[in-house]
Amino acid sequence: MTNHLNKVIPLKQAIEQYVKDGSHISIGGFTLNRNPMAAVYEIIRQNIKDLHLYAHSNGTGLDELIGAGCISKLEIAYAGNGKAAPTCIRFARSIQNNEILFEDYSNYMMSLRFMAGAMGVPFLPTLSGLGSDILTKWGFSRSMRKSDPKIADKKLAVIDNPFGDWAEASKVVLVPAINPDITIIHVQKADAMGTCSIKGLSFADIEQVKASKNVIVTCEKLVKKEELRQNPDLNQIPFIHVSAVCHVPMGGYPTAVYGHYDYDSKYLRKFAIAAKDQNKNQDKFKKYQDKYIYGVKDHEAFLAIVGQKRIDAIKADPRTGYSVNMKRD
Repeated sequence: MTNHLNKVIPLKQAIEQYVKDGSHISIGGFTLNRNPMAAVYEIIRQNIKDLHLYAHSNGTGLDELIGAGCISKLEIAYAGNGKAAPTCIRFARSIQNNEILFEDYSNYMMSLRFMAGAMGVPFLPTLSGLGSDILTKWGFSRSMRKSDPKIADKKLAVIDNPFGDWAEASKVVLVPAINPDITIIHVQKADAMGTCSIKGLSFADIEQVKASKNVIVTCEKLVKKEELRQNPDLNQIPFIHVSAVCHVPMGGYPTAVYGHYDYDSKYLRKFAIAAKDQNKNQDKFKKYQDKYIYGVKDHEAFLAIVGQKRIDAIKADPRTGYSVNMKRD
């Protein structure tokens, strides 16, 4: 069978088409790895607000979106930027100042929630969270849940094991499925139809994609479908799940993309210094945003400001898949 679908469009157009004020969105990657940063910066430039964000354990992407005031509600397990910020700075501050509504789950819970969405079931059971405050600390009120059909009526539910004490568990926790309006991920390879190949750890990206109503993929390399068909076992995402493909080399920068480049520790420290700005007018943070986000038209222009010297310094070693010479302090 020959399929001539072509979903390749510019990133700016993809964001305009699929990400709207108030959308429930999910972004892929894990802390310092494969955040869809080009898409994150484009969302910020387009001034899209009131987003409900779901992520497994994210880093720079989440913190930039929160810092730009794009997020009103958040569901996540963890947010950190490695040594630059073990806990994401704007994420922590926004919660401490009650600027966004927030619910936390364990890493495993979030994985199961995306898996439930991908499977088309309303929930999945787990033992994760038993004995912890995750069960009792809710960020969304029951009245808000009732007024928004996209949010589950309960954060979770604890029930008696329907099989008695089978597997030595008298109670189980049910976590609700996530079905975002749009999921955005960054991958190493994709073809024009949307078939994707992720090299290295896939984190929760595959489940996030399959759970979502629409999917934007940004990729390092846009390849012909014949290339991906040579090793179909290395393709984790079928084209049927993808709405748009955007060819954006270094689209994960300043986070790492295995086999292509490492995370940029210098850039992340620079971001952390700006994000910590306690000045009433947020002068340092605004200067950072004006220079690297609002002051450029796209990701290519952003990378030009970063400079080729810095980009060369974080290129991945062909043998290890990451930069062997970069200082990580």
